[in-house]
Amino acid sequence: MVSIDILLPLAIVAIIILSKAVKIVNEYERVVIFRLGRLIGVKGPGLFLIIPIVDTVVKVDLRVVTIDVPKQAVITRDNVTVAIDAVVYYQVIDPSKSVNEVENFKYATSMLSQTTLRDVVGQLELDDVLSNRDDVNRSIQEMLDISTDPWGIKVTSVTLRDVSIDDSIQRAIAKQAEAEREKRARIILADGEFIAATKMKDAARLYEEVPVAIKLRELQTYAEIAREGNMIVVTSSTEVGGIAALSKAFADK
Repeated sequence: MVSIDILLPLAIVAIIILSKAVKIVNEYERVVIFRLGRLIGVKGPGLFLIIPIVDTVVKVDLRVVTIDVPKQAVITRDNVTVAIDAVVYYQVIDPSKSVNEVENFKYATSMLSQTTLRDVVGQLELDDVLSNRDDVNRSIQEMLDISTDPWGIKVTSVTLRDVSIDDSIQRAIAKQAEAEREKRARIILADGEFIAATKMKDAARLYEEVPVAIKLRELQTYAEIAREGNMIVVTSSTEVGGIAALSKAFADK
């Protein structure tokens, strides 16, 4: 009969081994298992068993991770120095590749985000960076996604957070914007003058064809002046007689 002194240590050892063999991971986690150094697969979520000492496990989080890309000094294609930072969102879609293909996928993705940000912005002009942020974000995201795909990582989104430029460049941009507004104002004014001149030309042709129309217009002008009450209109007696005759002719009709 086995003594209790022997059974008790064996039970303790069995409990320890069982506790090491049973693993539980959350719904958003996976475990990459190596047996004697060789990859045997990915387990999870939930409860599963491993062989203690023989098996080695690496836990991987499948949730979306946010990378805060620090400010990068970049020279744009038109030789303007800008300080720009961004936020990168990525997610592990293949835990096995993320563990086997790169030593530290978090650090590698962070460093790659910085270099890709500099590469993309350096190929653009300042106006493109300031006015087409959506296109810049998309370009960075596509380049990152291509580079991280062999690591089992999907870059879901990239957002430029802040673009800082020197005060001298800001003043130049302000002057450029002011000149652009002045140009548009002058074009609008010139268009108005052109339309007004065209209408006046048409009116002159109409007055030439119907001389009485110019008299009616003159009467209307006198009436508008008379409304002021503090203005005196000086005209010749002949002109007054013509106006009277014209008024009488219209009254007879």
